[in-house]
Amino acid sequence: MGDTNGQVVAGGHGQGNRLDQLNGPTDVLIDKETDSLIICDRDNRRVVRWPRRNGTTQGEILIDNIRCWGLAMDDQRYLYISDFDKHEVRRYQIGDKNGTIVAGGNGQGTGLNQLNFPTYIFVDQQQTVYVSDNKNHRVMKWNKDAKEGIVVAGGQGQGNALTQLSHLRGLFVDTLGGFITTEKNETRYILLLNKNLFISTSRSTICYSCTMIWRILCLMNNVDKSMCTINLTNN
Repeated sequence: MGDTNGQVVAGGHGQGNRLDQLNGPTDVLIDKETDSLIICDRDNRRVVRWPRRNGTTQGEILIDNIRCWGLAMDDQRYLYISDFDKHEVRRYQIGDKNGTIVAGGNGQGTGLNQLNFPTYIFVDQQQTVYVSDNKNHRVMKWNKDAKEGIVVAGGQGQGNALTQLSHLRGLFVDTLGGFITTEKNETRYILLLNKNLFISTSRSTICYSCTMIWRILCLMNNVDKSMCTINLTNN
C-alpha cells in the first residue's frame, strides 16, 4: 500500500498472442494455492496462468479456443469460465480442457435454460453460479446441478426503470445472497439485499443495511471515488 507506481505482473509486451503477451484481458483471479494469476485473455481465445513470483516472463495456456469473459473459483479450486460465443458457463478442474456446463449451454436465447452473451460470474460456497446475462439485461442464479436458472434481477427488457437493467458489468455476491452489479454506461449502481433492490443514480450512494462490499466494488470498477461514498441509514 502507498506505492505511487504499479508493477507489471502479466503481459506488458504489447498486444499479441505470444505467451508473454495479452490481448483484450477482461478478468483475473488469484489462485492462492499456486500463487498465480489466472487471466481471461479474451481476444486470444484462451485462459492463461501467470506465476506471481519475481522473474516470471510469460504465462502458460490452461484452456484455449474459448471466448471467455468472466472467471471465478470456488473453495474446491474448480475454475468457472463464461463463454460469450457459446452462451454458457463451464466448470473446470485445473488441467481439464473440456469442463462441465453449469449454466446455459442451450444456445443463445431468453429462456431460463439459456444465456445471451454472459460476462461476469460469481460462485458461492454452495457452488451456486450467478451470471451477468449481458444481452438479456438480467442477473441469473443457477443452483448446483440445475437445468435452468432463476432470474434474480432484471429480465424485463433493456431500460432504466426499477425493474430493468442494461448491459451489466461486474458482479459481486455477499454471504447473505445480496449482490451488487454495475451497468455498461456506469450511470447506475445496483444493490440487491434480501430481495430489495436499491439503485443509486446520484454521486452519494445511500445503502440500506449494506457493508463495505459496495465501496470495494466501486473502487474495483475504477469509479470516481466520490461516487463510492456510503451513508449508512436504517441499520
